[in-house]
Amino acid sequence: MAEELSDQLKTLDATLKGVETVLDPAKLTARLAELETQAAAPDLWDDQERAAKVTSEMSQLRSTIDKLADLRGRLDDATTAVELEDADLIDEVTTNLPALARAIDDLEVRTLLSGEYDERHAVITINPGAGGVDSQDWAEMLLRMYVRWAERSGYALDVLDTQYAEEAGIKSATFAVKAPYAYGTLLGEHGVHRLVRISPFDNQSRRQTSFAAVDVTPVVEASDHVDIDEKDLRVDVFRSSGPGGQGVNTTDSAVRITHLPTNIVVTCQNERSQIQNRASAMLVLQAKLLERRRAEEAAQMDALRGGRADINFGSQIRNYVLHPYQMVKDLRTGTETGNVDAVLDGEIDELLASEIRWRRTEADQSKA
Repeated sequence: MAEELSDQLKTLDATLKGVETVLDPAKLTARLAELETQAAAPDLWDDQERAAKVTSEMSQLRSTIDKLADLRGRLDDATTAVELEDADLIDEVTTNLPALARAIDDLEVRTLLSGEYDERHAVITINPGAGGVDSQDWAEMLLRMYVRWAERSGYALDVLDTQYAEEAGIKSATFAVKAPYAYGTLLGEHGVHRLVRISPFDNQSRRQTSFAAVDVTPVVEASDHVDIDEKDLRVDVFRSSGPGGQGVNTTDSAVRITHLPTNIVVTCQNERSQIQNRASAMLVLQAKLLERRRAEEAAQMDALRGGRADINFGSQIRNYVLHPYQMVKDLRTGTETGNVDAVLDGEIDELLASEIRWRRTEADQSKA
């Protein structure tokens, strides 16, 4: 038992050393000290945008530094406990080892996120596809899955817009996940998700296949320079509504913005005022235009080097089967699980991590 634990701890130590090499705690600490000096300047909040950026980066750095120190301390303590060959300590290490291994693995996955926008917050839009009411219901199930995942992870999630369908489910939903590396973590969810189940809306209880599309974009920053000409916009205002058409307020506060050159349409109705909804809608529009520009640039690079195109809207990336058997399978990575209920309740970390590893492997191979 002790020898087996010792081997497992050596493997974890090698993994953590690799993470420490990539993240470089000394460099992170030096950067934190530099930011703390900037934060102490009396004129910092004269520029609120810059101040928010400084404080946000400080928070992220502290979190990463603390997490590295915590994992190193827990791993060293476990190694010492096994070396002492004390039965009680070995039992404690055995009990705690799976959680420690998961935490180190999660941090290792974070080191694989090195894309231009990976560290950003994410804006996600869900739309039902073919399948009628079943697909609208499926879109709402996916929304709940991501909300539960954010709750489990301790991440802030703001629902910006929800368009409810008449009978059940949603016509669309847009929300923001506000967490470090949210975009890089969730980018792999972009694409079409397929559900197979006995339809709860079919009086003959027939099997139904439903589709829903998930769109993932990074939150824009001032430095991104997404120029939007007001003449290219059509802005419509209307009364917000809730499930079943029930009015949630009595003023025309909801905002729909159409970007005429691209025909991109964004809607926001969850804020109290028209001004707030317009501001939120503009942020989503900027995010979608930024992602469109990134995709166009990536397509140009792929064409120049003859590489494989990125996964496009309409590609089926994952199957969720509830009947005649139960299984969730990612078609890119091959990762699968029979615990569909857990996945739909937000336990998607294994799927996310395997996709990030797959994406990094694909990127490395394309460079070779």
